[in-house]
Amino acid sequence: MSATAAATAVKTLRFAPAVKELRLHLCQTSSTSKGVRDFIEKFYVNIKKQNPHTPLLIRECSGISPCLWTRYDFGVEKQIQLAGMNAEQVLNAIEKLATKTK
Repeated sequence: MSATAAATAVKTLRFAPAVKELRLHLCQTSSTSKGVRDFIEKFYVNIKKQNPHTPLLIRECSGISPCLWTRYDFGVEKQIQLAGMNAEQVLNAIEKLATKTK
């Protein structure tokens, strides 16, 4: 996905009503978390503006493998590993989990 296409995707990324929370876990310094850090710089603000009532949390921990946790209705949670992904791939992973109903 090109940067322009990714920016357009962000403009229309609305979370499904069943999505109650998204959590990004990442390391502040590891190379495997670089794409997640880049995602936060490029896309976080626009996604948060599109979904102001859904928590989009960032959890940093030294040495952790980057991943995305999505919590749905009734406490159901799903996870995707984000190690080695670039910012656009992280955006695609969020879109995959945040637009499903469970």
